This record gives sequence, C-alpha cells and structure tokens, in this order.
Amino acid sequence: MSQQAITEPPLKERILRLEDVKFRTGLSRTAIYRMMENRNFPRPISLGLRSVGWVESEIDTWVQGQILQSRREV
Repeated sequence: MSQQAITEPPLKERILRLEDVKFRTGLSRTAIYRMMENRNFPRPISLGLRSVGWVESEIDTWVQGQILQSRREV
C-alpha cells in the first residue's frame, strides 16, 4: 500500500469580470483603473490576450476594508 501525499482541496475561487466588479464596488471603470494605478485597488489577472478578471476574494477584502475605513472616520 503506497502512501499518498495528503493535499488540501483546491480553493473554490471565482474570477469576476469588470461588470461584476463595478456592480460590487459601485465604482466606474475609470475609477477602478485609476485606483489600480495608485495601488489602491486589487489588480486583475490575465485570462487571455485581451481579457482580464479580478479574484473575487480580493474584491471582497477591498470592499470590507472600505467599510471599516468608513466606519472609523465617523
């Protein structure tokens, strides 16, 4: 009986396209790309030659950070 390496199951991560990111954040395309230039927003990953998407968990984390920052400012 051979011993197989125990591995964790792969993460079930989703990739969001720009329309989904805009909907979740309430930001425009221009605002998203400006914030990415300033390193204030998650960067997309390449999905092909002319296609990108954002990692869902990174967008969720960014949104939660915005909420926390907003609550601290009050």
